[in-house]
Amino acid sequence: MRRRRPVTPDNHDRWLVSYADFITLMFAFFVVMFAASQADKTKVRKVSEAVSRALEEGAGHRPARERLDVDFRNLKADLQAAPPAAILPQAADLLPSLEYLQKALQHQIEGGEMRVALEGRGLVITLQQATFFPSGEDTIDPQTFPSFEKVAMAISQLPNPVRLEGHTDSNPIHTARFRSNWDLSAARAIAVLDLLSARFHIPRERLAVAGYAETAPVADNASAEGRGRNRRVDIVILNRQQTLTEPAPATPPRSVQPPGVAHARM
Repeated sequence: MRRRRPVTPDNHDRWLVSYADFITLMFAFFVVMFAASQADKTKVRKVSEAVSRALEEGAGHRPARERLDVDFRNLKADLQAAPPAAILPQAADLLPSLEYLQKALQHQIEGGEMRVALEGRGLVITLQQATFFPSGEDTIDPQTFPSFEKVAMAISQLPNPVRLEGHTDSNPIHTARFRSNWDLSAARAIAVLDLLSARFHIPRERLAVAGYAETAPVADNASAEGRGRNRRVDIVILNRQQTLTEPAPATPPRSVQPPGVAHARM
C-alpha cells in the first residue's frame, strides 16, 4: 500500500515579507522627500546615503528598517539644531548673495552698522539709522555710499524684486517736514530708493517702498539701545516664494498708430 505524503500546511504569514518590503520602501520614500525639501545639501546627501545603505542590506528587513529609523532621527536632530536660515525653503537662490555680503560688509557688520540675514521673506540687509541718517532726517550720509555700492552689486546680480522698508522707534516726531513717524520711515525708504536707482543704476521697476513707523520693532523701545536698533531701513531682496505675492509689474503700453495716418518717407 502506497504511503500518502504528508500535506504541507499553508503558510499564512508569507504576506508579511511583502508587507515589510512595502513599508521599508515607503519609509525610505518619505525620508528622501523630507530631506529634499531642505536647503542644506549636505544633510540631503547624508540621508540619501543612509537610505542606500539600508536598502542594500535588505536581506534582513528588520535591520534595514532600524537603520533607516536611526538615520532619520539623527537627521531630524541635526536639522533642529541648525540655524533657521539653513533650512528655509526657497532660500537657496539667495545663499551666494548672503555669503558675498557677509564677506564684503564684514567690517560694517562687526561694528553694528549693518546686519545681513536670511529670513522667511528673503535676504534682509539692515541699515542702522545712526550710521546712515542724521537723527530725525532722511538725508543719507555720503560716507556710507561704499556700503551701498556693495549692496547694489548683490542686487544687480539677481532678478529678484527688492522692497525697501523704513522703521522708527516709538518716540513720536512732528516737524515741519515730517508730521509723524510714518512720514519719516517712508521718506528714508524713498531716499534709499533714489540712491540705488540714480547712483547705482538699479531699475526703479524692481524696487518698492514701505513705511512701518514704529509698528515692527526688533527690540524693546524701553531702552536707548533697543530704540537705536528699531531705527533702521531694511533692504529686502525677496525670495521666489515671496515674489509670487507681489503685484505683477506693469507692461508699457504699445503705441498705436491712428487709422488713416501714414509715416512720411524721407
